[in-house]
Amino acid sequence: MAIADRIKRKPKANTAPTDFGTQGNPIDRSHPFYFGFVATLGALVAIVLMRALASTSQIFVLIVVALFLATGLNPAVVAIQRRGLSRTNSVAIIFVSVILFTGFFIAVVVPPVLSQGTNLINSAPTLLADLENNATIADLNDQFGIIDTLQAQLKEVTADGSLIISAFGGVIGVGKSVLSGAFSALTILILTLYFITSLPQMVELGVRFAPASRRERLTLLVNAVISRVGSFVGSQIAIAFMAATFVFALSLVLALPSPIAIAMIVLVCGLIPLIGHFIGCSVVTIIALTQSVSIGLIAFLAYVVYVQVENYVVTPRIMKRTLALPGAVTIISALIGSSLLGLIGGLLAVPIAASVILILDEVVFPRADNS
Repeated sequence: MAIADRIKRKPKANTAPTDFGTQGNPIDRSHPFYFGFVATLGALVAIVLMRALASTSQIFVLIVVALFLATGLNPAVVAIQRRGLSRTNSVAIIFVSVILFTGFFIAVVVPPVLSQGTNLINSAPTLLADLENNATIADLNDQFGIIDTLQAQLKEVTADGSLIISAFGGVIGVGKSVLSGAFSALTILILTLYFITSLPQMVELGVRFAPASRRERLTLLVNAVISRVGSFVGSQIAIAFMAATFVFALSLVLALPSPIAIAMIVLVCGLIPLIGHFIGCSVVTIIALTQSVSIGLIAFLAYVVYVQVENYVVTPRIMKRTLALPGAVTIISALIGSSLLGLIGGLLAVPIAASVILILDEVVFPRADNS
């Protein structure tokens, strides 16, 4: 009974003390110790944030590329929407077209590239021997040993048939490169799909951070920036098609093997700013060298002349017409962007410059004129 009475008995309520003592003086923020502690804590937080951003820099690059591609494909989606289709169906049509083009590119380009690469490796000793017959190159070889070095390196990497394996740092390196490239491509594809589908909602959400009285004008400016990015992508595609057409005609004139595959390679390389034509010129020259040294030299010179005409005549006019961007600004912005952020900087530099000029014309200069 005593135990039952203890269980039924209600516990006594804890009575908290009503007096916690006198409140102390606040911390002296002017004290050197306080300042040093807060400054050190802020520096540590900044270092942690910088390291976190550095460790996730590759993810940010993928996000920026996907957002750029989504913005660039948006005009095509809008054009299909004007025909009465929904945005989802329009995005589906664009993505199916991109996937079909990728499949066609792989089917057309990969087999000739493998065969031509094999032919080039097999004919490389003969090509190097032909170069030694040239008097000028023979003198350079006697002074600097260029041809002898190339022949020694070629024998070393092709002795056991491991040219591609050694180029990628071994079998493990090849596997890492393939998996990393496939993961990056898949990530960009998925992010681009999400971004282009929800681009209007993203713009609307971003504009809502501005005051209500400025949202309409801000929406017009944002849509104009997106339109300029799309115009830049369309201009790059047009320029790449021009380069592919020229290389296709050059391949037919020089009787190069697989002219369609060569043109497709140059088409894709032409979409890459700054270094795209360097890659395309290297590919065309190497394939032409498989025929003879003279054909390789002609192909190289013809491609270089075309690139100069494109860079200084065609591209500035197209950019000025589509982006209202002076030719000098196009070249300077591409150089600055590539020096700061590499390939991504070169890709984003021109549309960013066009957007800055748009904001200056619509916002900054009118305020300066009215002040």
